[in-house]
Amino acid sequence: MTLGGEETTKYFFELTPDRVLQSVEASGLYCTGRCAVLNSFENRVYEVEIETEFEKSDLLASRKVVKFYRPGRWSREQILEEHEFLNDLEEAEIPVVAPMKFPDGSTLHTVGESGIFYAVFPKVGGRSPQELTDEQLQRVGRLLARIHTVGARKKAQFRLQLTPTIYGRSNLEILLSGGWILPEFRDRYETAIQKICDLVDPWFDVCDNHRIHGDCHLGNLLWNSSGAFFLDFDDMVSGPAVQDIWLLIPGRDSESRRQLELLLSGYEEMRDFNRAQLKMIEALRALRIVHFSAWVARRWTDPAFPVAFPSFNSHRYWAEETAALETQWNLLSHAKGMDPL
Repeated sequence: MTLGGEETTKYFFELTPDRVLQSVEASGLYCTGRCAVLNSFENRVYEVEIETEFEKSDLLASRKVVKFYRPGRWSREQILEEHEFLNDLEEAEIPVVAPMKFPDGSTLHTVGESGIFYAVFPKVGGRSPQELTDEQLQRVGRLLARIHTVGARKKAQFRLQLTPTIYGRSNLEILLSGGWILPEFRDRYETAIQKICDLVDPWFDVCDNHRIHGDCHLGNLLWNSSGAFFLDFDDMVSGPAVQDIWLLIPGRDSESRRQLELLLSGYEEMRDFNRAQLKMIEALRALRIVHFSAWVARRWTDPAFPVAFPSFNSHRYWAEETAALETQWNLLSHAKGMDPL
């Protein structure tokens, strides 16, 4: 018997080290008992130590990262498409952290009757850079181009499409129906999003979409002695390549434009990039604004979220978010449109 929705969510919130270790061992892997919580808002992530033969100098070989996926967010098919993308990248010798196979050959298991999916990943060391040098920008551009080349080889049948309807209108409806937007900002907020989505719909209709990272900011980029690699493909979507590019260089100033050019120079060494997509950046920025607020609203019953986002219901928060969207509308409405893609 599988637990119901509320029971599953409660089980997820109440995951303990004992339950984590029991789940891992139920999959045929044996733990030493070591279990440490790792930072993650969306999922529950733990570092565990697996009993295996290894050299004492190579402790990472026995330590694994176990990710418990938040219930109700992704279906089994959607998670497996994330795993498939990671495996495709690994087979192409692109540095990523792909899920391990359990003894039965699968990469995804369920915690007992809870219905909660989990996967085990190798633990890989590295540091997240605060900023990139010019040479690193070009290297990361080449790496991202290789990822997109592999991403374009297959269609993702079940993952979300990055479109104004899914990331704009649908998220807006969540905020409106839940009464999250303060009344004094509701009309302005809704008007800005609707006008932005209506304007940029044609841009997305003609854009070439394929599997991308989806949340490709510097926090998901690690650097070690082997070079750069991206983590956390949990937000993988089918979308335009420029989504991954602008998140690495989110600024608008002259220095950001210079860095963007360096990143693209590396990217274009490995893969063609249609620079008409650069006009989509401000539209994608607007969609990310509303998507973030809807994400927090969806997760508000998680005890961690009110603590992490105490200003979410405040006048200041909605004033700033509304003003940000109106700024995006002004930028987009003064654009001449999009070159043919």
